[in-house]
Amino acid sequence: MSLDILRELVILLAASVVIIYISHKIKLPPVVGFLLTGILIGPGGFSLVRDTRTIDDLAEIGVVMLLFSIGLEFTLDRLRRIQKIFWVGGGFQVVLTVSASVLVLVLLRIPAKDAIFYGFLVSLSSTAVVLKIQSDRGETDTPQGRISLGILIFQDLAIVPMIALVPILASVRAVSPLTIATRFLLSAAAIAAVFAVARFLMPKVLHLVVGTRIREIFLIASLFVCLGMALLTSSLGLSLALGAFLAGVIISESDYSHQVVSDILPFRDVFNSLFFISIGMLLHTSELWNSRAAVGGLVLSIFLVKAAIVFLAVRVLGYDSRISILTGLALAQIGEFSFVLAGVGRANGLLPENVFQVFLASSILTILATPLFIQISPFLASRKERPGGRRGRTAEPEGEAGLKLRDHVIIAGYGLNGRNLAHVLKEADIGYVILELNPEKVQAAVKRGDPYIFGDVSSRTILKMAGIERARTIVFAISDPATTRRGVRAAREMAPDVFIVVRTRYAYAIDELYRLGANDVIPEEFETSVEIFTRVLERYHLPRNIINAQVKIIRSECYGVLRGTCEAFKPTSERLTDLMSAGTAESFYIAKGTWPAGKTLGDIDLRNRTGATVIAVVRGEESFTSPGAEFAVVAGDTLVLVASHRDMNRAFQILGENPGHPPAAGS
Repeated sequence: MSLDILRELVILLAASVVIIYISHKIKLPPVVGFLLTGILIGPGGFSLVRDTRTIDDLAEIGVVMLLFSIGLEFTLDRLRRIQKIFWVGGGFQVVLTVSASVLVLVLLRIPAKDAIFYGFLVSLSSTAVVLKIQSDRGETDTPQGRISLGILIFQDLAIVPMIALVPILASVRAVSPLTIATRFLLSAAAIAAVFAVARFLMPKVLHLVVGTRIREIFLIASLFVCLGMALLTSSLGLSLALGAFLAGVIISESDYSHQVVSDILPFRDVFNSLFFISIGMLLHTSELWNSRAAVGGLVLSIFLVKAAIVFLAVRVLGYDSRISILTGLALAQIGEFSFVLAGVGRANGLLPENVFQVFLASSILTILATPLFIQISPFLASRKERPGGRRGRTAEPEGEAGLKLRDHVIIAGYGLNGRNLAHVLKEADIGYVILELNPEKVQAAVKRGDPYIFGDVSSRTILKMAGIERARTIVFAISDPATTRRGVRAAREMAPDVFIVVRTRYAYAIDELYRLGANDVIPEEFETSVEIFTRVLERYHLPRNIINAQVKIIRSECYGVLRGTCEAFKPTSERLTDLMSAGTAESFYIAKGTWPAGKTLGDIDLRNRTGATVIAVVRGEESFTSPGAEFAVVAGDTLVLVASHRDMNRAFQILGENPGHPPAAGS
């Protein structure tokens, strides 16, 4: 290897470490850090790396790895869960964006084939950037997070036919729909042939490889499948990336896909970083400055057009303006696959160097601006908050959900927790109303006959429609942290006496939610921990009341023990001692065959033996309060006991003694 190449690779890696560290500290996605690295060390920056040919070759492998990983993650089950968003939202967004771009560019006298290609470039958004930011913000399971995922997956798959169409667009002088359709069908036939052969051959090959039980062979075979399919499709006149995607799809349907992902992941991350760095190196900052007016206008146009079209796509899906604005601003940038497509177009003569530089600068600027737009989008969306909600079907004959209820429960969110709570409240004949923004979940509420209001729980208008002033409890069972915070604040200000229960996925949100007015915050992380240690302690036969005492301690201190924030509290042993000495009431069921059955309370003599007092006996539908010593206990009775925790534990031990060897008096 040439020492010059090694030197430039060392410089590249060193600069990447520093810039990615800084990007992480200021919470920028890694993709942004890689692009900045390329700009700074490339010919357009400090020229620390002058010969970019080797980096470009490695970046080409990065593209192959990127498409291969997308193929691995593309499963029919995943697509089925978001199929409406995928087909309707994604299809509407891509088709309308390409159409709008072509219309504007043709009016500017740009050839149709170039206009179509530019429309392809603009239609794609950045999966890597958007999903990373939404994950960091805890918005993956929010409506805007699910919609973004569905549209982004459609875009990621749309790159496949777009790449196949680039040579067709480049090879014809006059583009006609018939020409495009014919060429595309021929390409699709070649893809289908390759896919069919690999579909039947690949599982057998993978099975043989796995049968060797040699990890190195499995890793090398996975790389062989990825690069071999890329080479095969390239030899058929298609792209390297297309073959890599097909290889990923084929393996994703096998039983070995998870292991392939695990083995390929380090290679993919390294080559992907080189790909984004190489994109940054291609930018000539001098030409950016010379074309600053064109770049500025293009950046503004891209943001406005893409945000508006995504907004319309989300509205078509049935969501309100707030979710549409949040999603539109999140997907308003140019994506990493646009760079892949630009490279293919550049190689086929569809992207002249001067146009390429303007596109590159504009794309990088849209990506750099994305974190800011996502950060301010909740504020912009709240200013456009719709004044009313759509009233839904309710169990009341008047059809006014929430308006006639009193002392009811408001359930924000109709996911698994919301549905379960609604079911229990219905069985208990307690009034409730559901607030939901997801149209599909609203339809589920309609089918179940649950009263609902289509609207945002953070909207004061919607809360008023739900009867927040008359409600006894409001439960936040949604996965959107920002909406939850706004909703808790609004609910507390509108109804000072309402009991607010909040479910949160993250521990860091507990204190803030209490400050905003929540009465009870249930963190999923810690409730899972509580359930785990409860079951473990039960396996060691610790008395249930002692376990319950420990759980009470943890919950009463806002999970401070688990969060490590209990410096102001007494040690656990002291708190447990205090709680054990405090009084409590419990019940004990007298099963058939146990020794207390057939004895009088005087024979059992719990007060002298343990200090526990029987204050009542429940027999079927009848209860006997303050029973005397002569009261005879029979199988099926339930004893209601009052005692300290420690005495209660002794009483339970005695009552549960071996029926053949009842304890002696005074024991």
